[in-house]
Amino acid sequence: MITVIIPTYKRTNSLLACLKGLQRQLVLPDEVIVVVRDTDFETIAALRQKFTPLTVRVTIITVTGTVAALNKGLASSKGDIIAITDDDTVPRKEWLYHIQRNFNADPEVGGVGGRDWVHSGGVVLNGEKERIGRIHWFGKVVGNHHLGTKVQEVDLLKGANMSYRRKAISGIWFDERLKGNGAQVHNDMAFSLEVKRAGWKLVYDPLVAVDHFPAQRFDEDKRNSFNSIAQYNSAYNETLTIQQYLGPFKSKVFLLWSVFIGTSTAPGLLQVFRLFVTGKYDHLLKKFIATQRGRWNANGISTKGRI
Repeated sequence: MITVIIPTYKRTNSLLACLKGLQRQLVLPDEVIVVVRDTDFETIAALRQKFTPLTVRVTIITVTGTVAALNKGLASSKGDIIAITDDDTVPRKEWLYHIQRNFNADPEVGGVGGRDWVHSGGVVLNGEKERIGRIHWFGKVVGNHHLGTKVQEVDLLKGANMSYRRKAISGIWFDERLKGNGAQVHNDMAFSLEVKRAGWKLVYDPLVAVDHFPAQRFDEDKRNSFNSIAQYNSAYNETLTIQQYLGPFKSKVFLLWSVFIGTSTAPGLLQVFRLFVTGKYDHLLKKFIATQRGRWNANGISTKGRI
């Protein structure tokens, strides 16, 4: 039995396109759970129609944030395989077929993800990357899920396109300690790393594909514009998640790396210097300060928060 969970908020047209993609699946889901906020009246009204041949169950939630929505969906799901996607994706018709194939091929696989073909400004972001969904020993995260071309075992899956074996996620929930009142970025990393820590394989297969049309967010994180609160939340969530995964010693190395080096999106001192020299100094100091505040405030918090 396959369950598909879609958290949604005020992106009605995108959600309807996503459901059309699910209607065209070669392997149909047994149930689709759409988790929608009680104040999203337009989406709730649109979901009153039939989506034959799908069985769509609408679950209303009064709490803000993706984490609460995903946990609500998990709690009400019945499938042996639980596939999760965003409301701004359109799953390709072989999506669930290839998800099911990967789980059937290896009983040690606990999670399966794949490529999200990102559409930006009418253009599909194309390219190829060898390493997908990895965490270096010192904590640097490599994503690139939208550019993978080969099947490989990974450390983390992307929320727009991930699925899990129910047995593998027994007792695992999306982390309620993560900050933010909307997207709560890195919730997908936190969840998939918990599955990996439990001893299960995570597999990336580019044939497990969705088309991703990144839509507007209704919180501090507007994707393409700087916001200090969103920057802080992202750094906090990433640090909390990675330190829990790495353990005490490597966590200290990660913190040193993130302060003195970092990345272009979460800069440490060396990145600040490099970006300034290359003329990329928009909000640079604010970005550095928000990042380091998030890092340090998350540092050392290791008690798991679960429902």
